[in-house]
Amino acid sequence: MTTLSFAALVQRQLDAYNARDAATFAACYSADVRCQRHPDEAPFLEGRDALRAFYARERFVHESLHAHLVHRIDLGARVLDHERVVGLPGGPREVVAIYEQGVDGLIGCVWFVART
Repeated sequence: MTTLSFAALVQRQLDAYNARDAATFAACYSADVRCQRHPDEAPFLEGRDALRAFYARERFVHESLHAHLVHRIDLGARVLDHERVVGLPGGPREVVAIYEQGVDGLIGCVWFVART
């Protein structure tokens, strides 16, 4: 059986994000995932259930939502994506997402760096 590389898992969650598929999106994350805005120390989301609920309620309700991958850096257990997100109120957003692999092989932590 072929195992999925971490970068392929990150791509799978991006594809699920663009399909607005909350279940598949959340399945790419560890049960105890932490989501943080860099450089904040405190997570704004903790746990897969909270992540699934937030994205289902706050993001996936927007039919034109789409994250365009501008550039990806694959560092093995860390993947950095530069994304241009459209379809949210307030217009397009530029963001860098830093995904870190958890001990279970899923996404264990993600930091978001937004244009200021």
